[in-house]
Amino acid sequence: MSGLTLRLREQPPQRCDLSALTPDRLAKVDGPVERIEIQTTRERLCVGDLLAVEPGDADDIRLEGGSERFDYVGSGMSRGRITVVGDLGQQAGRGMSGGSISVEGNVSRLAGSAMSGGRLEISGDAGPLVGAPLPGEAHGVSGGVIRIGGSVGERAGDRMRRGLIVVEGTAGDHPASRMIGGTIVCFGEAGRHPGYLMQRGTLIVGAGAPELTPTFIDTGIHELVAMRLIARWLLDEGIQGASLLGTRLRRLMGDTAVLGKGEIFVPAETD
Repeated sequence: MSGLTLRLREQPPQRCDLSALTPDRLAKVDGPVERIEIQTTRERLCVGDLLAVEPGDADDIRLEGGSERFDYVGSGMSRGRITVVGDLGQQAGRGMSGGSISVEGNVSRLAGSAMSGGRLEISGDAGPLVGAPLPGEAHGVSGGVIRIGGSVGERAGDRMRRGLIVVEGTAGDHPASRMIGGTIVCFGEAGRHPGYLMQRGTLIVGAGAPELTPTFIDTGIHELVAMRLIARWLLDEGIQGASLLGTRLRRLMGDTAVLGKGEIFVPAETD
C-alpha cells in the first residue's frame, strides 16, 4: 500500500498548525482526512480547504508543496515517516520522539525543539534556534538526530542535552549556547562566540569562527580516536565533509564562565 499523499491546492492565507497530520494522530481519526480541522490564526480551515488528499498508509505521509506558513509539521510524532517537498514554517518536528521527517526545502525557527528521538533531515537552510527550548523550558534537544544540508541561524543547539546536530553549511552566532550535553558538528564556519555559556557537550567547527568565546581555554592540538569514529559514522550516512574529523583539531575547553566542561574543536591552524 502506498503512502498518504497531501498536495497543496494553494498557498495558505494565514499560519496553519499541521500538528494533527502525523502517523500517531491520523491512526485515531475515524472520518475523512479532509475534514480534520486545522488550527489557524484567523479563519477556520479544514485539511481539504488547503490540501488535496490521496488516501494511503498514514504511517508514510507525503506533503507535496510546502509553505513558510505551515507550522508544527511532525510535532509530537513517535513513529512513521513524513516527507515534505517544499518549505516549512516554525517548529517542524517539535517534541518528536521517533520516526523520521525529511524536508526537501527550508524551515523556519525552532526546528526540532524539544525533540527526544527520531530523525529530522532538512535539505536546505534552517532558521535560528534549531533544537532549542521554548521560553521556560529546562532544555532543548534531548535525543535523536537533526541533519541540515544548508546553513542554520543563530543559537543552534541552545540548551541541548543529548543527541546529534549536523550542519553541512555555516552556523550563525552563538552555536551550542548554554549547551548541557550532546554533539554538534558544523562543517562550515560558525558565527561569533560559539559555545557561549556552554556547560558540557561537544561542538566541532570545520572552518573555525571569526571570534571565539574568550572564556575558553586552548588545550592544544589533538588526534582523537573518537573523532575518527564519528567521521566514519557520518561518511556511512552520506554526509559530505565528514573526513574533516579525521584530521588534527585544536581543542578548546569551557565555557569557564560557567561549569566549563564543554569542548570546541576547530581546525589546527586556527589561533
